[in-house]
Amino acid sequence: MVTDGAGAGAAMASWSTFSVAVVTVFFLLILPCFSRAQTLSFPFRQPETCGHNQYFDISALSCVRCGANQRRDARGTSCVCIPGFQMIANNGGPDIICKKCPENMKGVTKDGWNCISCPGGLTEEGKCHCPTGHILVERDVNGTVLSQAICKLCDENENSFTVANALGNRCIRCEPTFINTSRSCACSEPNILTGGLCFSSTGDFPPRVISTARYGELGMSFISEWFTKYLQSAAAACWVYANLTSCQALGNMCVMNMNSYDSATFDACRLFQFVFENTAGLRTVHSVSFWRQNLPWLFYGDQLGLAPQVLSATPLPTNFSFKGQTQNTKMKFVAASYDVRGNFIKWQTVEGGVLQLCPDTETRLNAAYSFGTTYQQNCEIPISKILTDFPTPVFYDVYLEYTDENQHQYIWAVPVLNLNLQHNKIFVNKDSNSDKWLLTRRIFLVDALSGRENDLGSQPRLVRIATQISLSIHLVPNTKNGNIYPPLITIAYRDIDIKDPNSQSVKISFSVTYEMNQGDAHVQTDIALGVLGGLAVLSSLLKTAGWKRRIGSPMIDLQTVMKFLVYYAGDLANVFFITTVGTGLYWLIFFKAQKSVSVLLPMPAQENHFVTYVACAFALKALQFLHKLISQITIDIFFIDWERPKGKVLKAVEGEGGVRSAIVPVSIWRTYFVANEWNEIQTVRKINPLFQVLTVLFLLEVVGFKNLALMDSSSSLSRSPPSYIAPYSRILRYAVSTILWLVIGIIQIVFFAVFYERFIEDKIRQFVDLCCMSNISVFLLSHKCFGYYIHGRSVHGHADTNMEEMNLNLKREAENLCSQRGLVPNTEGQTFQIAISDQMRQHYDRIHETLTRKNGPARLLSSSASTFEQSIKAYHTMNKFLGSFIDHVHKEMDYFIKDKLLLERILGVEFMEPMEKSIFYNDEGYSFSSVLYYGNEATLLIYDLLFFCVVDLACQNFILAAFLTYLQQEIFRFIRNTVGQKNLASKTLVDQRFLI
Repeated sequence: MVTDGAGAGAAMASWSTFSVAVVTVFFLLILPCFSRAQTLSFPFRQPETCGHNQYFDISALSCVRCGANQRRDARGTSCVCIPGFQMIANNGGPDIICKKCPENMKGVTKDGWNCISCPGGLTEEGKCHCPTGHILVERDVNGTVLSQAICKLCDENENSFTVANALGNRCIRCEPTFINTSRSCACSEPNILTGGLCFSSTGDFPPRVISTARYGELGMSFISEWFTKYLQSAAAACWVYANLTSCQALGNMCVMNMNSYDSATFDACRLFQFVFENTAGLRTVHSVSFWRQNLPWLFYGDQLGLAPQVLSATPLPTNFSFKGQTQNTKMKFVAASYDVRGNFIKWQTVEGGVLQLCPDTETRLNAAYSFGTTYQQNCEIPISKILTDFPTPVFYDVYLEYTDENQHQYIWAVPVLNLNLQHNKIFVNKDSNSDKWLLTRRIFLVDALSGRENDLGSQPRLVRIATQISLSIHLVPNTKNGNIYPPLITIAYRDIDIKDPNSQSVKISFSVTYEMNQGDAHVQTDIALGVLGGLAVLSSLLKTAGWKRRIGSPMIDLQTVMKFLVYYAGDLANVFFITTVGTGLYWLIFFKAQKSVSVLLPMPAQENHFVTYVACAFALKALQFLHKLISQITIDIFFIDWERPKGKVLKAVEGEGGVRSAIVPVSIWRTYFVANEWNEIQTVRKINPLFQVLTVLFLLEVVGFKNLALMDSSSSLSRSPPSYIAPYSRILRYAVSTILWLVIGIIQIVFFAVFYERFIEDKIRQFVDLCCMSNISVFLLSHKCFGYYIHGRSVHGHADTNMEEMNLNLKREAENLCSQRGLVPNTEGQTFQIAISDQMRQHYDRIHETLTRKNGPARLLSSSASTFEQSIKAYHTMNKFLGSFIDHVHKEMDYFIKDKLLLERILGVEFMEPMEKSIFYNDEGYSFSSVLYYGNEATLLIYDLLFFCVVDLACQNFILAAFLTYLQQEIFRFIRNTVGQKNLASKTLVDQRFLI
């Protein structure tokens, strides 16, 4: 047994191996050939392209021939028997069997399964036919098929009043208007048959009904098939019988005509007005005088001045708050919706995009109704999609739901401003004067029905679409509890001529805006500008007076006026800057931090004044910056070298073959070194511009401070991706940018002054120390008769020495073994503001003219060698003159040293005029830095900030603003360095090649 089992197992194993091998060979040899041979394409067929005896196979997506005695059905996706044949089997598609009917029973029942005799004749489909008013009977009561069909006449007598239904298989009661008018199922003359209803001709019914659909935007109108069929009947049923759905249908047709009213024609709205006027005896609904019983509420009346009363006479009895226990930020809008025939559909909330044609997520759609969130939605939708989604219009009466103090629920009607409304052919709602507006109630989104001319089943000739819907919320003035006036829906429709729906599209927008009376804010801003502007005038006058004193000119000329205007531009720029920063902070703090709503952000159109102020601030600050830049690159400067020769040296005499003693020349390297240091500190600032820009950009874009500028009530720095992102407020963007820029700048300045300059490096004081160690003083004239003096005369007599002696001198100075560095003996004062006399300035100019002569016409008259020698001689002359001036050698051009008065320091004006003697004012604040970037940090900081903000306000892009701000910083720094370097080389005779 074991042996046999083993043999069987071995045989099975061999067979398995063989099978696997065969299958493998099949897949390796056959399938590749099959893969190469098969095709993945086939003919494209549509059901309407199939032949009369073919049907469309929904599985194979192709046309398949029907069987014998068969043809395709109405849908084209299956087969039916041809006339005269009954169906004896049907499994769908081609799987049906048809059998010919007997000669005496050529008709086929409605369901096609039985043959029947038809005494009234046959239809084209081979079914039995009955005369008008008769119904077809094919089966008895228990369902047995009759051998012969019966045509039964419906009983139109008074006891029954029945007629055949549309299918001809049942007798139903006549329409009530037929019975009421003629006591029969016929509407014979002189009665009026319209819209399937019968009316008596003896009433006061309007005889001239105009079934016209108006398309005022296109300047055209035509007869609408819908209006032709149902306008007159709806109006008659509404007026005669007070039929509720007919009244609603009549109102809908008026709304489809844009609520337009023309007293000369009896169109939809004129008919509605006719019914409204002739039902004055009926009571009103909910005590609303514009809402008549049985009629829809379409208008608020046509009296002048009524619209402002509706919109701002009575606040809503509810409050809104952003924070706290009573937080209420949800506006609950609900709508009563009706179909085009006047049937009430349902009450529904408008959330979920009921009034928004643009598709989006539910979260973003519902954000439109979050109080305080300015909402903007735009999209472009194909006309074909609109025609598919909105075959018939749906009408909405919008209300705002609220809860009173007793927790009872109420609704408040929301008025509508239809911009397409015409009153006697005038677009009254496009007028800027709200007294002329005519407010309405009912709206729709798409009307593709009234634009059909001849057939309601055909494609519309025109379609009317609500392309702009705006919901505006107006805050009650001086409210502290978040009270608002009734919201206003402003809607604009666009009429589109349908040519090719697949290629046509329309732009849609939906917005929610919030506004409040900005009159008080504008008045306060104007007051601030007026007061600060007056102070700016006084400040500019003081600066101009100080400038006149510093140039030594008592006359008021054109130059004086221009200088005043430049000073005034700078001060006025500060006024605009302070005002705009204060305004931006006000809106940022009071809007974002408020609990009960008392302020709302200005609308984009209301921000224009603010943006203008920012632009003025930038333009004026740019003028001030350029003025300072030009002043800095045109200053007069000279380095006084106090070093004296240490002795004589033997020097070979060219051409004589001998030697003679000569004075040891003083090294120029110290002057070059000091000039290089001065050149380097020209653009030193108290902040790092690159760090400033990158830090502000990081806080705005990465940390998320830019989200504080969104026009919503949230104070969060982050927003979740699925949530709606409100548009930015330009005022808030400016406020957030300025605060961050100023805070980062002030932190840098404080860090620079408290820590960096004290413990790491103070380049201004180091420059003064370098002058002293180099035995070189700096003589600066920023004005004709005013400037600065840095006393760098070495207390050791010589600075051109070796390392050992230099270290010894420093040690003696540290141990107070030598005199102090000050200009006045036993003082430390090395920096001064100087006001020089006119005589001193004239003498300086005569020598300075020789210094700069090489740049004038004189260079054409002399060789370069002689010019250079003249410049060297002039340099030594200037060095000797200024040195002797400092040493009080020239009694006729002497000076004295004094402290400035406190008022002089505050006002920046010198009260004493240097008549005979020049005046040196002690200056412990190193104010000579005012001719450098270092001393103008406030101007530079504000200018960069305004440049950043102006670019951002124009482009709404912080990254671009940061890049351009840093770029312009580098450009102006390059200009300041390059031109300042040329001026330094020109005024001091230091070769520009040594300024590295």
